[in-house]
Amino acid sequence: MTWLIVGLGVANEAVARQLRRRGEAVVATDDRPTDATRERAASAGVELIEAPTDEVLEALVRDAAVVLPGPGVPVSHPAYRLAEAHDTPVWSEFELAARWAPDARLAAVTGTNGKTTVTTVVTAMLRASTCRAVAAGNNDLPLVDALDFGVDVIVVEASSFRLQHAPSFHPQVAAWLNLAEDHLDWHPDMAHYAAAKARIWANHIAEDLAVANADDAVVMDAVRATSARVETFGLGQADWHVEDGALWTPAGEQVVKIDELPLARPHDLANALAACAVAVGAGATLDACHAVLTTFTGLPHRVQLVRDAGGVRWYDDSKATTPASVVAAVSGFPSVVLIAGGRNKGLRLDTLREVADHIRSVVAIGDSADEVEATFAGLRPVERASSMDEAVAAAQRAAEAGDAVLLSPGCASYDWYRNYGERGDDFARAVKELAS
Repeated sequence: MTWLIVGLGVANEAVARQLRRRGEAVVATDDRPTDATRERAASAGVELIEAPTDEVLEALVRDAAVVLPGPGVPVSHPAYRLAEAHDTPVWSEFELAARWAPDARLAAVTGTNGKTTVTTVVTAMLRASTCRAVAAGNNDLPLVDALDFGVDVIVVEASSFRLQHAPSFHPQVAAWLNLAEDHLDWHPDMAHYAAAKARIWANHIAEDLAVANADDAVVMDAVRATSARVETFGLGQADWHVEDGALWTPAGEQVVKIDELPLARPHDLANALAACAVAVGAGATLDACHAVLTTFTGLPHRVQLVRDAGGVRWYDDSKATTPASVVAAVSGFPSVVLIAGGRNKGLRLDTLREVADHIRSVVAIGDSADEVEATFAGLRPVERASSMDEAVAAAQRAAEAGDAVLLSPGCASYDWYRNYGERGDDFARAVKELAS
């Protein structure tokens, strides 16, 4: 029995290593291998076939018991078509974890926006409740590795890529935060994307807990199919809700006053409510929820304050790689100079017009600068920049006292940078150099 790994990134290196540890035969392929890819293969002890031809790939799929694509391998890759033709199962690491540890206690979080933040906060709430917890999945710790940690709860950040091919994945507590256009360079359409997200509840039973966003129609439509107990969260009518300047439980217990929160924009409140629902469902106390929420100041590159000078505040929101996340960030400020652009993921940037009333002017950057400029044509002034230094200088010229300058690109970073973190760091550097 041979396991075929397609795309040997960080997650699939863990998969390869764990399979080899269990005595399995593993072959890996990678279409664009680098020295890092070769080092991963050597470290995991697997054969690496570089840039296989169609004929070679077909033979590998035909002879494989299971095909394991990496999360960055889109459904348009021929491995999927070949697997279907040869009736070969396609699994993600989540499926392996489900089969290797069917009794593991899992609390899972998915959504277009906010899942890393909510996963982080839930993990902190559980730890503050003296529960041994670790965050895994769509972060630096693959779920298949987290199984070895011997913790009480694994809080799983669940991407659509991993959910799509995990028919046995069964988190006992699972939240779907929201749905917005994203990853249409991977999913063929929004229906496919939504169906992958909905799989987070696919194996729920009556004893489980499904946490759903009451303010998202797609999420609420999907949760009706679950057999689990359902709790909703939201800024309107919901079980976990906002009322009289505080966050409240379904039972009417106050969790925290809004004026105690370091982060209190609308999406911050929604994330906080979702985190409480998941954490309490997984065993956290309300006191722990209060303690974490009153000290949590956010994650890097998510509307992170870089500088406050001359009445202008500069924010790094480089993690905002979708228009929906930009809309959420911009709507939290009365007046913004927006730096936007990068490599578009097949998404409609014209949704940014929804928050034009909050925007003074725009600086367009990266491969999608033309699209950004077209989006705001006739609505707001737009200046183009060919580097981050130029973008920051242009933003400084446009900003007035009371404005927020917001790097919230709405696009991926891969035109100028290796990742959104590098982009955010470069923005912070340019802002600080401008100050000096």
